[in-house]
Amino acid sequence: MSRYRIRPRSTLNRLATAATATVACACVSAMPADATGTAPVVSRGVTIPAFYTPPAQLPAANGTLIRQEPLPLGLSLPGLDGRTLPGTATRLMYKSTDSSGQAVAVTGAYIEPSAQWKGDGARPLVAVASGTMGQGDQCAPSYALEHPLTVSGETLSVGYDNLAVYRLLAAGVAVVVTDYVGLGATDRLHTYVNRLDEGHAVLDAVRAARALPGTSLTSASRVGLYGYSEGGGATASAAELQPTYAPDVHLAGTYAGAPPADLTAVMKGIDGSALVSALGWAINGFVQTYPDMRSLAEANLNAAGRKALADASTMCVGESVVRYGFTRSTAWTTSGKSVADIIAAEPRAQAVLDDQRIGTLKPTGPVRVATGVQDDIVPHAQARQLAVDWCRKGANITYDAIDLPNLGDRILTNHLAPLLTDQGTAISWLTDRLEGEPTTSNCWTMPFQR
Repeated sequence: MSRYRIRPRSTLNRLATAATATVACACVSAMPADATGTAPVVSRGVTIPAFYTPPAQLPAANGTLIRQEPLPLGLSLPGLDGRTLPGTATRLMYKSTDSSGQAVAVTGAYIEPSAQWKGDGARPLVAVASGTMGQGDQCAPSYALEHPLTVSGETLSVGYDNLAVYRLLAAGVAVVVTDYVGLGATDRLHTYVNRLDEGHAVLDAVRAARALPGTSLTSASRVGLYGYSEGGGATASAAELQPTYAPDVHLAGTYAGAPPADLTAVMKGIDGSALVSALGWAINGFVQTYPDMRSLAEANLNAAGRKALADASTMCVGESVVRYGFTRSTAWTTSGKSVADIIAAEPRAQAVLDDQRIGTLKPTGPVRVATGVQDDIVPHAQARQLAVDWCRKGANITYDAIDLPNLGDRILTNHLAPLLTDQGTAISWLTDRLEGEPTTSNCWTMPFQR
């Protein structure tokens, strides 16, 4: 038998080629033949270590460590005291629960910082939820910590959120990074922007980090969440799910930058942009999760659409922009209508997006929501509405509108610029919460802001 296993094709591609609906459903639910963690997987020319293949049986408790191994950081230096800068990393696999209530293995990484924590109290922990990386397993954030730039085979991937991770480590904050459900772990597709899957994965990453032996974390370590774009949606979801899903994880503060809280609005911003493949990632994930979406996809996607979604299922952001950037979804449908228009006319599909709306629950800890006024990928208005929704529920919300010049038209600059310009402020706000400093909501200003 070959030592390598080619990553299974996307759910939608299997649906498109299945002879009958029964066969299609079986393909969707099937686990890889080898789920023991003994065979590497190849995705678009990149070999995914065997570590990422989950075992057949998973533990019962959420956040339980399944396995761990040393993770060499792609950017590291020897320190004067013999310790590696910025820290020592461990690759993780832990148990979580997906939006269907099923057990799922999630991968990620924990980094023990070399720098001392000089704030009050025990060394704190921040769970970093990465922005959009793609849907191929080689795009996993933990893999990007080892390989910050991947240009191999048909893959182009940049670990851009590593900057935030390293800034937190430099402040003496321990960091745990989640790969989300199905990104990295090879048994299923990444369920892109699924709020329950992502919120659960973030909270269970905290539990897994606490369970890892040999760290400097204690029961008194304060916990924060950091995320931008897809990561902002994940941390926003985690913050409002925490009281019911993870009451043992007390959050000192959450940063949610450019959160995609209303997918109906976000879908319109993405269509025809450089990041149009995000539509494919979302549809692939929803087809995998929601049975009703399978027949809708089969009925409405033409051959070009099926191919685009199959390609997207193994792509990272870099190659997806090169291959499909600025495509309109009207080219993917049998009717020539956009995906957004089809969903608007289909109650079952709209119900799926409504179920993904963030802002229906009240987060118990303080949250800072920041959004670029010129953001044309994850629209500003829907992110601001999330802050408004939470304010109306009495949450402790700090809302900041990042008003930068318009830097381009749907080429990602208006979306990425606030990530960089606001990052220092975001980390400072979060570290203040980790030191136990209180913050006052600015909800009262919301009616007067754009």
